[in-house]
Amino acid sequence: MSAASDDEYDYLFKVVLIGDSGVGKSNLLSRFTRGEFNLESKSTIGVEFATKSIKADGKTIKAQIWDTAGQERYRAITSAYYRGAVGALLVYDISKRITYDNVSRWLKELRDHADRNIVIMLVGNKKDLRQFRKVQTDEAKEFCKNNKLFFIETSALEKTNVTAAFETILREIYRLISRKNVQATPGQGQNSNFYGTGKSIVITEEPSKPADEEKKCCS
Repeated sequence: MSAASDDEYDYLFKVVLIGDSGVGKSNLLSRFTRGEFNLESKSTIGVEFATKSIKADGKTIKAQIWDTAGQERYRAITSAYYRGAVGALLVYDISKRITYDNVSRWLKELRDHADRNIVIMLVGNKKDLRQFRKVQTDEAKEFCKNNKLFFIETSALEKTNVTAAFETILREIYRLISRKNVQATPGQGQNSNFYGTGKSIVITEEPSKPADEEKKCCS
C-alpha cells in the first residue's frame, strides 16, 4: 500500500482510537497522519480527527481516524463517537498496568456501542519503554486470542509499527468488502457502516477470527 491524495477516494473508513488517557493515542494519530510526535502532548479535550489516504488494489482508501480523551468526564460522547466506525484501535501503555487492566472495560463499551462487525486491534503502545514494561506481550496476545482481536505493539516515539497498525486494520476492512461475504447494495447512501463512492456495503457474515491466523498477530 502506498500513500494517495486525500482529495479523492473510493472508500471512506471511520476508525476510532480508544483507551485510557495518556496511553499515546494522539501521538499515534499524529505520527501516522502527519509524521509528527510531541513529547509534551496534552490529553485530548473532546474529539478530534485526522485523515490519511492509502492505496489498495488500485483503490484509494481514505481513513478518517477519530481521537478522544479517555478520561471519564468525556464518556458522554461515546454514542456519536462510535457511530459509523468500521475499525477501532484499543490502546494501552505497556509501562502502566492499569491501562491494560482497563482494556476489558473499553472492549465492552466498544462492543456495546459499535457495529458488531467492527474490526478491532489491541495496541500496546510505548514499546520504547521496554525497561519499564508492566504488561508482557504473551499476556496481551492471549487476551487477543480469547477475544478475537488483532494485536500489535507500537512506539509512536520511535515510529515502530505505527504505520503497520493502521494499515493492517484498513487492509482487513478492505478485505471484508472485497470478499464474497460482502454484498454491495445501491441507494442506501450512508446508512451503512462501510462507506464507498455511490454504494453502501453490507456484511453478510462474521469476519474471520484474527487469532486463527498467526500472521495477523504482531509483536
